[in-house]
Amino acid sequence: MSDKEEREIGRIQELESTNLAREEIRDLVIETKKKVERDNDILAERINKEFVKNNIKSFDIVGSIGAGKTALLEKICEQISSKHRTLVICGDITTRVDADRIEKHNVETVQINTGRECALNAYHINQIIKNKDLFNYDVIFVENVGNLICPSEFILGTDKRITVVSITEGEWVIEKHPMLFKMSDIAIINKIDLLERLGTDIDKMISNAKNYNPKIEVITTSAKTGENINKLIEIMGL
Repeated sequence: MSDKEEREIGRIQELESTNLAREEIRDLVIETKKKVERDNDILAERINKEFVKNNIKSFDIVGSIGAGKTALLEKICEQISSKHRTLVICGDITTRVDADRIEKHNVETVQINTGRECALNAYHINQIIKNKDLFNYDVIFVENVGNLICPSEFILGTDKRITVVSITEGEWVIEKHPMLFKMSDIAIINKIDLLERLGTDIDKMISNAKNYNPKIEVITTSAKTGENINKLIEIMGL
């Protein structure tokens, strides 16, 4: 990056910080954010009612880039596609790499490219399902944009939220991102095939997740070897 580009980025960051700090617009910014969240929650509730009406099991899968969300979905879809009519909605800033990977396992996929938005919201999901006959599906997965921060701002109307982390992210990752674990039903600790090499304290990760959410179900998996994938499918009720 050139010095000129660095100065331009710095200038933009300074302007954004100044705008947010301006007392005369601070209340407006806060109120607008609250309204967006309220509208999202109303739409998410409407989406969930549609899923329930059509007897669809639905899951929002969140996690950082590289945690293994797509690889886990590949394994899951490989197992369930013969008995469950499945739709997978993939969220990414750009490309349809993940959707193409998952589609190879005999499930329908839809790619949402969010551009500069760092998470999916209920509006994105509604735009997809309003153009689908939900009678044609038994299961819907939403693979959220790779991120452990932004997805906590929006619920999507699914029955359950699943947060995926991997041991390669370090044993402090749950402590650093508690919000998603507080609002998730299942926590997956992935890439346990690397445990012997990395020596990550999995017990600490499990304990942290349980401390933040005593009701959360925690499972360790390896998308690479398939370890505990059948157990995960059982926990998901599929």
